[in-house]
Amino acid sequence: MIEEPRIAFAVAPHEQPALEIRVNFGVFAGRHATPAELERLSARLLAELDSVTVIAEERHEVGAGVEAAVHQVRIELPAERVPDDPLERLELETRLVEHADAWARDCIADRVTGLDEP
Repeated sequence: MIEEPRIAFAVAPHEQPALEIRVNFGVFAGRHATPAELERLSARLLAELDSVTVIAEERHEVGAGVEAAVHQVRIELPAERVPDDPLERLELETRLVEHADAWARDCIADRVTGLDEP
């Protein structure tokens, strides 16, 4: 008997990223980041890093009488890619936040069409 592949499954506990940068892209852009924009972010980050994980996600927070949807981008680095020295870690974190911020602002500016102007 052939078992069908699982669509949903639980993930075993795993190590969290040692460094995570979150970009509240949707709050400011009003949309998801496109695949081309994510590729531009990845290229920008690879100027600093050997490898990186970039995740674009739509998160839904729901509760009694409350619902929120957020389009965000996460940049994750595992422990082996993050310096042990606190000052070096802070410098890396600062550079990555600056890259992510500049990337998001560029993406938002690129999509301004001027259609709202009289």
